Amino acid sequence: MQAEVISIGDEITSGQLLDTNSQWLSTRLADMGIRVLYHTTVGDDLAAQTGVFRQALKRADVVVATGGLGPTADDLTREALAAATGRPLQMREEALQHIRQLFKRRKRQMPKRNESQAFFPAGSRIIHNPNGTAPGIDIQIERDGGECRFFALPGVPAEMREMWKGSVQDALRQQGAGHRIIVHKKISCFGAGESQIEAMLPDITRRGRVPAVGITASQATISLRITAEGDSEEECLASMEPTIKTINDCLGDLVFGQDEDQLQDALLRLLRRRGQTMATAEWGTAGLVTRWLSMAADADRTGKEHFLGGVVSQGKAMPEGLDLPADVLPKDLSDEKAVDELVRQMATACRRRFSADLGLAIGPFPAIAADTKTIDDKPHTVAAALATPQGVLMQRLPLLIHPALREIFCGKNALNFVRLRLLR
Repeated sequence: MQAEVISIGDEITSGQLLDTNSQWLSTRLADMGIRVLYHTTVGDDLAAQTGVFRQALKRADVVVATGGLGPTADDLTREALAAATGRPLQMREEALQHIRQLFKRRKRQMPKRNESQAFFPAGSRIIHNPNGTAPGIDIQIERDGGECRFFALPGVPAEMREMWKGSVQDALRQQGAGHRIIVHKKISCFGAGESQIEAMLPDITRRGRVPAVGITASQATISLRITAEGDSEEECLASMEPTIKTINDCLGDLVFGQDEDQLQDALLRLLRRRGQTMATAEWGTAGLVTRWLSMAADADRTGKEHFLGGVVSQGKAMPEGLDLPADVLPKDLSDEKAVDELVRQMATACRRRFSADLGLAIGPFPAIAADTKTIDDKPHTVAAALATPQGVLMQRLPLLIHPALREIFCGKNALNFVRLRLLR
């Protein structure tokens, strides 16, 4: 089966509201083995909605639409569905009584306009809405080469999800969905670009391959998305194993985790495995590394035992609490040698202050014009130092990325700097 998910409303097409319904529904459809091929968003316009519905009925086996079932003049889903299917709207007494009872329980007078919510295209079924005035619509349409099942649900996420679980998923199972499932797995990488990583792999991203592999980039993290279809989750995961092994064999230490893993999660795992502790000192990165590690440690039962905390400065002054002499601050922050020495001392002082096994120091950021990537033909970099029991390791972190992402890119490179050292 192939599906289309339709989101309805000017508030979505105008960008005023984020469409989370489509994401939620697509995940549930995939869990039932139904592949979602289309996401469509349409505003509160009768002709536009009618056209979208007609197109969806032609190209999808299952359509799930959300929104436009309220009582106001801009709620047009019923009229558009009636026009798209050629079936007149009919009053359904059962639905009308439910709406009246709902207003009665709330001790409110039902406006005349709410009666419109009891109209349904001829031949459709009512999807019960236990906590709202907008019942859903379930209609099956015959077409050349088969049929299409169309479900219209309210746009209110809580109501939509309740109605999905209470009615729609069972209707789809009765129609044969759910015997096969679709499983997704994500392999996360850092340290090389999207095209470079794809070039390092055999032809696993080609169209038509089973299991399918897609590649995406987000804030310098590269994700390889593996998709398999089977009769059970175990069957899907087993079919993915050779592909996962190929990715790991080809990419080696570029791979840092799977599924929802972030670099900070991978680093905490390594610290735990080695029984080591770590602290941070940041100057100019908005405290991102400290915040990421703190949040990951909070989510991990033993994380706080391994990340001990950090100090942060976003201004011109050095991070407080490191007890460094004032003359350690270079007069010229473009003097890389002097800045490297400063960051070495920050890392050592950070390790000492927190009594940590490792002290990571980053900064300060160079002054960078928004449209430049180099200083005197040298790429922009930020100094990072890792103080260990054996000494201090230095690395220059690249900033060759869009200005809006420089702090994130620097923070991720700093985490990866430590991760790679711990893998050795």
